[in-house]
Amino acid sequence: MTPAAVTVVHLTDTHIRAEGDLVHGTIDTLDNLRRVLDRIVGSGQRVDAVVLSGDLSDNGAPEAYRRLREVVEPAAADLGAQIVYAVGNHDDRTAFHTELLGLDSGDGDLAAPHDAVHNIHGLRVVVLDSTTPGRHDGGLTDEQLTWLDDELSRPSERGTLLVLHHPPISSPVTTVNYLRLQDPGRLAEVLDGSDVRMILCGHSHLTSSGTVAGIPVWVGPALSYRVDPIAEVGRHRGVAGYGFSRIDVLESGVVATAVEATPAEAVYDIPEQDMLDRLHALELQAG
Repeated sequence: MTPAAVTVVHLTDTHIRAEGDLVHGTIDTLDNLRRVLDRIVGSGQRVDAVVLSGDLSDNGAPEAYRRLREVVEPAAADLGAQIVYAVGNHDDRTAFHTELLGLDSGDGDLAAPHDAVHNIHGLRVVVLDSTTPGRHDGGLTDEQLTWLDDELSRPSERGTLLVLHHPPISSPVTTVNYLRLQDPGRLAEVLDGSDVRMILCGHSHLTSSGTVAGIPVWVGPALSYRVDPIAEVGRHRGVAGYGFSRIDVLESGVVATAVEATPAEAVYDIPEQDMLDRLHALELQAG
């Protein structure tokens, strides 16, 4: 039975390292990932896909991809969700292809860009590899844009989500803006008039949104740590805290919701029906 909506969990910038190796000496990113996935599985919410939009590893170590896979795959199986991986500037393409996707040299060039297409209940998810080995800003080749244009020439039943690591929009944070996708106008030309409904990105370590060719761009919160968008002038500041996104693809539109994951005490936790009953009573009282 085809669901009325497609729900996607969007994770980005997990920055997994080898066991015992903490990001910036303080952050256990695998623990962050495990906590988030345990929360999602335990919620009982329906999830159709788990999308990870790059910087899966912090340094491209093969062990990091194995550790990530050991956590993500069982959770996705419990959810009955597809897994969609994209590559980020901290990733190593060869280790990504061998350790996460299980490919070997007989499957082609393991150092090639990872561009892919997934179908989730009629929703097309297109993954573009926006990385250039040795660089931290983003870029797309003419060959990739030609491939994308050809793929988008065939509309999908529920439209398309485009996933790439580098945001094709500006940022108020100078350093983040410097490292965004370069020459986004080339991408906009391909997307103009297409069935792409939203673009999912990461990389920035801060939640933001914008548009390209009239299409919403969602830069999800990082699962490792945050960049402070209101840091003191002249400073670049990373702070503790992490989150993820819930993307609901409806017939009427696409809704992106940032979800705070940093542990915090609940202000209240009551049955949903109790709240609905209260709201209904207030409506009756108001006439």
